[in-house]
Amino acid sequence: MEMLLRARDLTKRYGTFVALNNVSFDVTKGEVVAVVGPNGAGKTTLVNTLAGLHVPDAGDVLFEGRSVVTLPPAARARRGLARSFQLVSVYPSFTVSEMVAVGAFSRRGRTFNMLRPASWFEPERSEIASVVEAFGLSHRLDTLCSALSQGEKKLADIASAMTLRPRLILLDEPTSGIASSDKHRIMERLLAATESLGVESLVLVEHDMELIARYATRVIGLRAGEIVADLPPSQFFGDPDVIESIVGKVPGHAHG
Repeated sequence: MEMLLRARDLTKRYGTFVALNNVSFDVTKGEVVAVVGPNGAGKTTLVNTLAGLHVPDAGDVLFEGRSVVTLPPAARARRGLARSFQLVSVYPSFTVSEMVAVGAFSRRGRTFNMLRPASWFEPERSEIASVVEAFGLSHRLDTLCSALSQGEKKLADIASAMTLRPRLILLDEPTSGIASSDKHRIMERLLAATESLGVESLVLVEHDMELIARYATRVIGLRAGEIVADLPPSQFFGDPDVIESIVGKVPGHAHG
């Protein structure tokens, strides 16, 4: 399979605290990689380092075979490595259409400005419509982000990142705050939308073990900034010692 992302010996320190310690792994085309671990394990630091929000103290990040470790997030996104940024919480007064437009304008190197005439948005209009439709939000185009349900907010955030047309997308807790009864629906919508829009791989931080068991193709377990497991879900969930060492006991966890 084609290699998309390669992390090599990533180390990140905050003073004397080591958030990542020589973390290495690859992501190939077609994978859904779940990153799990207890609070403080380094999960979000890892995603932010891959995305370019943090510069590692050591190590390298390669995307499509080329180092991107010195590139800022926008440049990595233009290469095809994007991250969802939870923009809904930053721009609650934006409509869904405006929210998704931010990403589309960024990819084209244009500055989003709501004071522009309607004709200014024309090049992005069909692109916004197709992305919003893929995420099942067409009926919410003119709805303020602040009025969306938590699940819809998550989808709108990811939809905005999707207008960057990434090959690989990084997601930090895409189902956090969503009612358990809605999590599978949101995850299935997310996976279907990303596939239809050309995303080839996902790396996501997720705490819900049932979702990981069902939807991930691989599980990377972090503890104290180090990888302590990198396994298919069947092997990860088939080893109680591995699970307990990383996330504690998970009563009634799924094996499918």
